[in-house]
Amino acid sequence: MLDFDLAEIYGYTTKRFNEQVRNNIEKFDEDFMFQLNEYEYSFLRSKFSTSKTETRGDRQYLPYAFTEQGIYMLMTVLRGDLAIRQSKILIRLFKTMKDFIIEREHLIGYDDVAKLAIQTSQNTKDIALIKENMATKTDVVKIIEDFSSSEIKKDFLFLNGKSVEADLAYQQIYAEANDTIFVIDNYISLKTLVLLKSVRENVKITIFSDNIRHGLHKQELDDFIKEYPHIEFSFKITGGIFHDRYVILDFGTKNEKIYHCGASSKDAGKKVCTISTITDNAVYKPLIKKLLKNRELVLG
Repeated sequence: MLDFDLAEIYGYTTKRFNEQVRNNIEKFDEDFMFQLNEYEYSFLRSKFSTSKTETRGDRQYLPYAFTEQGIYMLMTVLRGDLAIRQSKILIRLFKTMKDFIIEREHLIGYDDVAKLAIQTSQNTKDIALIKENMATKTDVVKIIEDFSSSEIKKDFLFLNGKSVEADLAYQQIYAEANDTIFVIDNYISLKTLVLLKSVRENVKITIFSDNIRHGLHKQELDDFIKEYPHIEFSFKITGGIFHDRYVILDFGTKNEKIYHCGASSKDAGKKVCTISTITDNAVYKPLIKKLLKNRELVLG
């Protein structure tokens, strides 16, 4: 996002906005903020014939662009009239965009993503519609802890009694595994794989599923493996005997853990759900051993 768009969103003049950034320049590394060159600036002007990028006006320098990380850092710096309202909107916007792209990344090409990014920059100006009182840094921090809003709470679940962002909950669980991860879930999709992409090296993953509604396709799996060749996947059917979802870590070792999951990982957080640790693993061991003998799941 460009400096003059952000200035408008946060209720600043562009000059005053950039002054605030310069006063805190130690917070903005190169991957947070960079200055456009003449070619990039001309390209944007050609795309938006009616926008402010059409002419530099009174500006004596090229605009600055802020990455997502830079925009999050701005939330700790700016104390403008619109800051708290607009910070909330931007956080929700970025979360929605990430979920959309992750679930559909196999369908979106590079050119389409570039167009989406350009259009998003233009559309964000429409966000700045409502003014409210001055905001403080403390208010921004409270956003992360405020689970009372239904708009925020839908992306959270309860992990052993604590409220955790849904995707992070699964990533935390998978990060505990040293040897194996078994995922039992009849409803899987590309997002099921995406949440497993950061597991430790040499951890073997087996997904047990009947792939109801054919949510995961072979082409998606092949593309994912090309992107993350260090991850070792295998797939087996459940044979229709499981209704609930489970995650089993390091089965048959002293570190064994079994989690009962109230929703599929691809849907976690959309409604109120819970993940809890099972205390009596022995009850499940015969079922898991039986699962390991099942035939391979063939993806279409």
